[in-house]
Amino acid sequence: MAPAWEADPSASFERRLGKTAHELQSTNGRDGCPEIWELDNGDIAVIGRDLTDTYAARLPDGVTIRSDERLVILPGTMLSSAKPDIPDAQPG
Repeated sequence: MAPAWEADPSASFERRLGKTAHELQSTNGRDGCPEIWELDNGDIAVIGRDLTDTYAARLPDGVTIRSDERLVILPGTMLSSAKPDIPDAQPG
């Protein structure tokens, strides 16, 4: 059995994926904007609204959120703008 994935807290921010919230006009200029970042180890960091408690009671079957995880929402346009920056999965 493959070992469970664990986040590496020593990983650094490498590059933004997609456009900024300002470029997508999904911010009103205040602090705190959604972001998608690739880390230097290949993992992805997402900054968005924490709606874990809101969605907890209506998760699809088989979906769980551990106590150290959060369900984060970001604008769909942000992920769409990041699509060209996300490499295709490699077979294997």
